[in-house]
Amino acid sequence: MDYRQLGSTGLRVPILSFGAGTFGGSGPLFSAWGQSDAAEARRLIDICLEAGVNLFDTADVYSDGASEQVLGEAIRGRRDAVLISTKTGLPMGDGPGDWGVSRARLIRAVEDALGRLGTDHIDLLQLHAFDASTPVEELLATLDMLIAAGKVRYAGVSNYPGWQLMKALAAADRHGWPRLVAHQVYYSLIGRSYEDDLMPLAADQGVGALVWSPLGWGRLTGKVRRDAPIPEGSRLHQTAAFAPPVEDEHLYRVVDVLDAVAEETGKTVPQVAINWLLQRPTVSSVIIGARNEAQLRDNLGAVGWSLSPAQIAALDAASAVLPPYPHTPYRQQEGFARLNPPLV
Repeated sequence: MDYRQLGSTGLRVPILSFGAGTFGGSGPLFSAWGQSDAAEARRLIDICLEAGVNLFDTADVYSDGASEQVLGEAIRGRRDAVLISTKTGLPMGDGPGDWGVSRARLIRAVEDALGRLGTDHIDLLQLHAFDASTPVEELLATLDMLIAAGKVRYAGVSNYPGWQLMKALAAADRHGWPRLVAHQVYYSLIGRSYEDDLMPLAADQGVGALVWSPLGWGRLTGKVRRDAPIPEGSRLHQTAAFAPPVEDEHLYRVVDVLDAVAEETGKTVPQVAINWLLQRPTVSSVIIGARNEAQLRDNLGAVGWSLSPAQIAALDAASAVLPPYPHTPYRQQEGFARLNPPLV
């Protein structure tokens, strides 16, 4: 397993991390993801650690805290061997103080997460969504307090608009508060919107990307093709309404090339899709999920090899879409590359 710095920090994270949304699954969405109990979670974590994957991502909203609780039970006795990333900010109840990232809500959310995880600190705390009702200074001052108290090591965001992330980074610099160092984002071969604004921002500001749903919400498993319906056991039957949208023809075009590259490399379609992401700028770690040992071992096979330049180019071409305004007119001009050199 290779390791990368998380953004511009000194924290080294594995290029693959494990998403614990499948732990303790309940409700219409999370039960479809997976329902691993502590014993099964412990086995999956054993496999991850054997492979060098030591970063585990969860959230308080995953199955109303059950994911954090199961993760905490599964890592008991080996806390020092793992990094824990969790998220907060989405509603955990119907009360006025049960959502958002106000000072009161954030402090209570961290204390609750620490209790469920059975630990005294969170390695990476991420704000699960932008909260327009909380001033950025209140948010950052609270994170500064939690970091100074040793309850949080690093802070980041998830699913943030670019201008709000930049606003927070500027405020942190202005007041001398810790910067947000990570952005957990949706990014896949059938969802490349991250590249338009968020990736250039991340490259410029040293924010590391933690990629969620690298297989396009289960559409890039190799089981969905233009000549085959969604398999009977696919979670897409229950979760498609929650997924980022994608046009069928775009999906099929990408899968056609994935099939060809998989045959050339002797790898599986998911392994090729994940490996492509690992070549992209600003990506610190790709979060893989698994409902069972077979899925996990297959996803772990995405590392230890590299796609060829020709294969990357073919996947780039098949997955490319015209970006939204204001990017489209300028990208079609000859001078665009001089104004915007490729990210490295």
